[in-house]
Amino acid sequence: MSDEPVVHVVDDDDAVRRALAFLLATDGLAVRVHASAVAFLEGVAVVSGCVLTDVRMPDIDGIELLRRLKRRGSPAPVIVMTGHADVPLAVQAMREGARDFIEKPFDDEVLLANVRSALAQADRGAGQAAERDATRTRLAALTERERQVLDGLVAGKANKVIGLDLGISPRTVEIYRANVMSKLQAGSLSELVRMALVADRGPAG
Repeated sequence: MSDEPVVHVVDDDDAVRRALAFLLATDGLAVRVHASAVAFLEGVAVVSGCVLTDVRMPDIDGIELLRRLKRRGSPAPVIVMTGHADVPLAVQAMREGARDFIEKPFDDEVLLANVRSALAQADRGAGQAAERDATRTRLAALTERERQVLDGLVAGKANKVIGLDLGISPRTVEIYRANVMSKLQAGSLSELVRMALVADRGPAG
């Protein structure tokens, strides 16, 4: 079926492209690989599915790719792949509209779960307002200090930097961070950031 959702893998590393294509295809997903964001933008007019892109690439990086897709009006969910040191870049990508980010090296099952969730979102489109309202309710339950820690995380700051900003130890930041993740029912930092950004978008419910 020509309308079958496709996972578009955009990465300048040939070995990474091949490994991801094999993993996704083995899981029964349709895959197309692209050696650069330029090749992807020139070769794909309409994205039916989702995009899995590296954040660091020559010419057009993952952030600029997001901006260009947004200018096209593309609703396709985008997952950004990032190195551990590039978490601030990943947070910036989410501010530009990325659905999620995943840190390399990633667990195969975590990656597949992220991709399937993105494809479900692409298929669904609805229900986002309800998700936003539920997240806002949970955010309202945070203490002032928990919200300050969350704001630091959403800004892409490390625990140590957040601690310096707030005059508390990195260990105390970890405790607040754990509390925030528990209250928001977030399973990962990327999910936590996504929830905070989703809550800030759109009309107040």
